[in-house]
Amino acid sequence: MKKPAPIFKFMATLMVAMLFCLNVWCKGKFTLYLHHYVKDKIVQFDTLNYMNELGQSYIITKFKYYIGNISFISKNGINTISKDYFLINEEDSQSKILNFNNIPAGSYTGIQFTLGVDSIDNCSGAQSGALDPANGMFWAWNTGYIFLKLEGKSPHSSSTGNMLEYHIGGYKSPYNCIRQIRLNFNLQSDFKEDKEIHLKVDIAEILKNKQVIDFSKISSVTDFHNATLIADNYVDMFSVLSIK
Repeated sequence: MKKPAPIFKFMATLMVAMLFCLNVWCKGKFTLYLHHYVKDKIVQFDTLNYMNELGQSYIITKFKYYIGNISFISKNGINTISKDYFLINEEDSQSKILNFNNIPAGSYTGIQFTLGVDSIDNCSGAQSGALDPANGMFWAWNTGYIFLKLEGKSPHSSSTGNMLEYHIGGYKSPYNCIRQIRLNFNLQSDFKEDKEIHLKVDIAEILKNKQVIDFSKISSVTDFHNATLIADNYVDMFSVLSIK
């Protein structure tokens, strides 16, 4: 039998390598964009008046939170992209753009991540990077992290100066405010090249779903009192805007 010409052997080997790369080894970039809204409006600090579900007006002056353990969901299970923590801060536009390299090619049906800081890192004292106390998200008196900080003002607030102040944290039962966020893609998305995922983060959900927040009754949450109520609400503030 006549042996295959070297060029054909080379091409066949190359094709196998390319297919293997596409299915197993090929890796690309993934960028996660977080867009902060109040209902259908892009959030604006200090100037724009919003209404809660009770018709109580308010403005927002601060909004920041921790996410971590970002993973993709596939039919075969969970593929962890990063175990790091990221501090998302409306006042820092770059913090709302997260870049990841070396993402394995695959077909993914959703994304999941944690909102909060897990018990190990809460018990490790003050740390560096996103967990640096200089970021204003560490309770020195409680030696733990604030998972989400939402501040503003409302004429309906019962607090001094009409302040709204929701500093949510805590990892111990029954006051655990760590929440797992899981978002499904409308269509299975093939990651064989660089991808962008845009998420909508609706601040209004923190104040209405599952429990409507009445500013005249709950205008400040800075310890375990009512913290899990707010945490149960912020689970619903994320949704997928687009995948590109």
